[in-house]
Formats: sequence, structure tokens, C-alpha cells
Amino acid sequence: MSESPAVPPPVKRDRTQYLYLAVIVAVLLGIGTGFLWPDFAKELKPLGTGFVALIKMMISPIIFCTIVLGVGSVRQAARVGRVGGLALGYFVVMSAVALAIGLVVGNILHPGSGLHLTDATRGIGHTAAADAHVGAVDFLLGIIPTTLVSALTEGEVLQTLLVALLVGFGLQAMGRAGEPVLRGIGHIQKLVFRVLSMIMWAAPVGAFGAMAAVIGETGTDALRALATIMIGFYITCLLFVVVVLGTVLRLVTGVNLFRLLRYLGREFLLILSTSSSESALPRLIAKMEHLGVSRPVVGITVPTGYSFNLDGTMIYLTMASLFIADSLDRPLDLGQQIGLLLFMMLASKGAAGVSGSGIAVLASGLQSHQPALVDGVGLIVGIDRFMSEARALTNFAGNAIATLLVGTWVREVDKNRVNLVLGGDLPFDERTLVDTEEDGAGDPAPARPVPAPATSAVQAAG
Repeated sequence: MSESPAVPPPVKRDRTQYLYLAVIVAVLLGIGTGFLWPDFAKELKPLGTGFVALIKMMISPIIFCTIVLGVGSVRQAARVGRVGGLALGYFVVMSAVALAIGLVVGNILHPGSGLHLTDATRGIGHTAAADAHVGAVDFLLGIIPTTLVSALTEGEVLQTLLVALLVGFGLQAMGRAGEPVLRGIGHIQKLVFRVLSMIMWAAPVGAFGAMAAVIGETGTDALRALATIMIGFYITCLLFVVVVLGTVLRLVTGVNLFRLLRYLGREFLLILSTSSSESALPRLIAKMEHLGVSRPVVGITVPTGYSFNLDGTMIYLTMASLFIADSLDRPLDLGQQIGLLLFMMLASKGAAGVSGSGIAVLASGLQSHQPALVDGVGLIVGIDRFMSEARALTNFAGNAIATLLVGTWVREVDKNRVNLVLGGDLPFDERTLVDTEEDGAGDPAPARPVPAPATSAVQAAG
């Protein structure tokens, strides 16, 4: 009697595609609601704020687990220092390039002429400057958390980064005795990603509330009046990503920029709808590991880049400063421009991912170096939300590219896997965010015969 062939278990469909379709629909509905019922739309702002707060709630534990697992699995501490040193050096160079490009475009466009300052807008700048906390000493002391665990509860990225590095190095020094702790943190990471996948289903609601509120508050008047700087800023960010970052990526790694951006398409949509690059940070970590970059490189480069690799913010601060100076008929000479912007480059660290933080950094920088220009900060408040989206998108693209570059420099990228993933032969499985032995419904997760990355965390430890 012949045996019937075994029937393979059914592969569950990727339902997340419907989630991101719903996000697109929610954004369009939010725009329509903002135009048709602006007063009602303003009341929807807590929906967007609440969703971003839920995502930010998960950032610290995800960064902690990722860095501890990455650093703890590497036997030689010097390798971690080499990755961090290369990353920081690259971030400084790219920030300088972004500043230079912003200076050139801002001095060519001169978009601030013809605007009028009112008493209301004059007060906004001083309020924002008072709320900002900048300065080299405050910045350095702010990296140190109150307690070892407070960094995980207060949501400070740099504090979490410091604690995770210390714990990772401690486990590394413990050798085999630290392996049970590493396995436990690995299980905690899976739990955190499981919770994150649940939160992500609220993305359409958050996108609808955020977009409706900003359209309801802004309307079209501010857009028309400030269209020059807004369009110029978007074009500058696009050129920076495509020309500068795309060229560097191609020369160093051989990867086509547009294939990488397509691979990260869902993350860009999420950032566009929430105006916060932090909302996509956990997914960027998972996707860069899937792409073939080793866990230690991803775990160090991505969280560090979120505080130090702020290309979009650099361009924004440059163009906004020149815009305000022109609008107040107080043009800055080249020396004043460079001095002001170098200060802002330092002051902006740690401001990534927070919607509206650019206004505070801009106001505090002007307050310190050009007090007469603080009055003009209120001129761009109306369109800052739209410029915040471009800042976040540019920062996110810069961090994804930086991760590939640093991984290539330290030879911890599986290039064959990169080609498979970007070519569509090895697509990102949304279930890798919650990769457990059993599926959420209790059924075994279907296995797929895929090549393992040559630079996995285990091999990186060797």
C-alpha cells in the first residue's frame, strides 16, 4: 500500500500589507478631514501623539537588547570600538557635508524676503529657546542616567546606548558565564518585538489623527506664504540623499540606492505618516540584520546614528537660519553662518526622532549666537511639521546607508545575501520581528529554505 505524499502546512499570508494600505488611506482621509473640518481635525491630534508615544515606549528596550546582544556576542572589545569609531567619524563628515550643501542652497535661494513679523510670531522664538536645553556640559552630563535602569524608563536614547554598551562589555568579559544572560535577553527581545507588532496595527489611527491635525492647524495660508523654503528644503534633502549618499553607497558597497530605498518603503511610509523617524527605528534594526549586516554593526551603528547622524536636521538648521536672517533683513556673512551652524551641529545631537525638536535647537542656537534673529523663529512654525517629515526621512535614509557602509568597511556584510534581499529573492518576512518557535496562533511557523547570512551574530563572535 503506497503512502500518500505529505501535505505541507499552509503558509499564512502576510497580513501586514493590508496594514500599510490602511495607513495610506488614513493619511488621505486625514488630509481631507483637515481641509473640510479644520476645527474638528485639530481635536484629533492626540491620536497621532498617542501612537508615536506607544512606539517611543518600545525604543529603549529594543536598543538595549540589540546592543547587548551585539556587543556581548563579540569576543574582542576592540572590534566594537572599531565599529563605533568608524561610525562616529563618518557621521561627523556627513554632517559637515550636509551643512555645506544647506549653506550653498540657502545662499542661492534667499527665500525669506518679503515676509512680515507679527507680535505673535515674535514670542514663539523666545519660548522655544527657553524650553531648549543645550550646551556641551549639559549634553555630556545628560548621557549619564540617574540609575542603571532609569535609562530604560525615561526614554533617553543616548542614556540607553551607554548602559547597553556597559552591560554588553560586562557580559563579554564574563565569557561563558554570561551566555545564559545573553540567551535571556534574546528572549526578552523577541517579546519586545511581539509587543511592537501589536502596536503597529494602530498605525492607521495614528496617521489619520496626525495628518488631520496638522492640516487643520496649518491650512493652506502658511503653505502658500512659505512654499519657497519648504520646496527648496525638500529638493535639497532629495539631492543630498540621491547624489551624495547614493554616490558614496555605490562606490563603497556597489549597492544601488533605489533598490535599498524600495526595500525600506514601508518604513518611509510610516515616517511620512507620523513625522518621526523613531517610529521606524525597530524595523530598521530588523531589516538591516535581515539584509546581511552583522548584528554587532547594526546594534551599534543604528542607535548611535539616531543621535549623531542627523543629515536632514543639519540641512534644516542651515536653511532655516538663513531664511530667518533674510526675512528680518539681517543677513549673515559667511563667518557668522559657519560659526552659528557648527554650534547647532553640536546642539542637535540627541534631538533625532522627536517631532518639533528642530524648532527648539534652532531657537537655542540663534539665542546663543544671534539673539536678534530669535524673533523670526515663529515665521516657520506653521510649516515646521511638513519640514519635520523631510528631516525624519533624510535622517532615516542616512542611517540605513551608514549601516551598510560601516558594515562594508569592517567586512561584516554578506554581499551575496544583500543581492538576494534587494533583488527580491529573499524578501523580508514580517514574522521575523516576532521570530519564535511557535506562531502566535499556536501553529508552527512555516520554514523556508533560505541561505543564512555569512555574518550572523554567532559567526561574528568568532
